[in-house]
Amino acid sequence: MNLDFSVEPLFSWYVVLLLISGVAMVGIGAVASSGLSAGWRVFNVIAGVGFVGYGIYLGFIFEGGTYIIFLKAFILPVLMIVNFVRSLANRKNAAPVQASMVAPVPAPAPADAVPAPAAENQVH
Repeated sequence: MNLDFSVEPLFSWYVVLLLISGVAMVGIGAVASSGLSAGWRVFNVIAGVGFVGYGIYLGFIFEGGTYIIFLKAFILPVLMIVNFVRSLANRKNAAPVQASMVAPVPAPAPADAVPAPAAENQVH
């Protein structure tokens, strides 16, 4: 295992954050009732698996040499989590609003009722 916080704290924290972010993204994508579209859920899972895979590679398989630290990559999990929370909030707010916006449908007139003539068509 390549994690040694006393020798390479930046590398070790990078691996830990990759794993945490990846697991969070896979979890968000796995929740079917999150309100996210199927495309966003699939994207979350694919990106999360990529993060976890790179974290596992660096933490357990990597034997030294050069590696790339994608600090900008941590923006993506933050955006995915914000999108997840926003979709949950919109889903909770949308249900009462939709129910209150429905106009009542008037009952249909009976079939044997004869409509009254309009006032302008009456002869005096």
